Amino acid sequence: MRMEQYLTNTDYGLWQVIMNGAEPIQTTRDENGVETDVPSKTAQALLSRQRERKAKSILLLAIPDEYQLRFHTIKDAKSLWAAIKSKFGGNVESKKMQKTVLKQ
Repeated sequence: MRMEQYLTNTDYGLWQVIMNGAEPIQTTRDENGVETDVPSKTAQALLSRQRERKAKSILLLAIPDEYQLRFHTIKDAKSLWAAIKSKFGGNVESKKMQKTVLKQ
C-alpha cells in the first residue's frame, strides 16, 4: 500500500505507533460525570501521545473528504488504520484483477 510505504520512509516512529498502538491515555471523571484526560508526566509518555496525535492526523489527511465524518470519530491510530484498510483495501479478487491488469 502506498500509504504504508510513505509513512515507513518518512517517519518510522509514526508507523510503529500505527501498527502497535500507543500507550493508553488515563482519564478521570469529575463530580458531573465528565471525562477528562490526565496529563502525562514522563517525557516518553508525552512523546508517545504526540506521535499518536500526529499519526492520526496524517491518516485522516489521506482519506477523501466524503469519508472524513465516518473516520473522524475513531479514537486511536491503530484502529483508524484498520478501518482504512478494510474500507479502501479491497478484497482478494480485486487485488488479483489489479495484478493481471498491471501485467498486461
